Amino acid sequence: MPWCLVPAAGSGTRVGGDCPKQYLPLAGRALIEYTLERLAAHPRVAGLMVILGAADTHWPGIAALNGKPVLTATGGALRSDSVLAGLEALPADVAADDFVLVHDAARPCVRQADIGKLIERAAAAGGGLLGAPLRDTLKRADAAARSLATEPRDERWRAFTPQMFRRAELTSALRDAAHRGLAVSDEAMAMELAGFAPLLVEGAEDNIKVTTAADFALAEFLLRRTS
Repeated sequence: MPWCLVPAAGSGTRVGGDCPKQYLPLAGRALIEYTLERLAAHPRVAGLMVILGAADTHWPGIAALNGKPVLTATGGALRSDSVLAGLEALPADVAADDFVLVHDAARPCVRQADIGKLIERAAAAGGGLLGAPLRDTLKRADAAARSLATEPRDERWRAFTPQMFRRAELTSALRDAAHRGLAVSDEAMAMELAGFAPLLVEGAEDNIKVTTAADFALAEFLLRRTS
């Protein structure tokens, strides 16, 4: 069963305020608590590794959820640095060829069925990620927000998390990207740069990433309707 890494070292500056986004209240509790509980509730998740900022004073000290261990590691300035730190801090019995999940701390609405579907399909394909085909019309804009052209949306997907790859392969891909000075926006990008072709597994589009203040109300609504 895969462990799940949860990078939570970011400051969430687009929300505003001094408190990191993952600790802001959502329906009376910290956003990250809902995310961790969703992940721990899945029967095929072995444990959670939460990667925190070096100066994090908000972490509530959760040691277990749903009978599964919750460990922590200290992350870095970039998401890729934090994921690398989490990979290196995993228990010794997580083998190089074992799959690991990586999930955004700010995606509390991920569905149990989608986690299971990703684990099944991505394992058979050597790695993959949740996502959804792009359905909206896509525009290319200039610096003044003027629409210059309509871009093709065929074969375009929105990338979600969790993403799942083998521990050693993901570690190598992230290290190589850092060595080359390449900024990677997610784990799948690092794997693509390393020559892999991760499987895109379609998931529910309500697996939103809470990014702005307005997203909190939507996430609260979705939490009441999803499981």
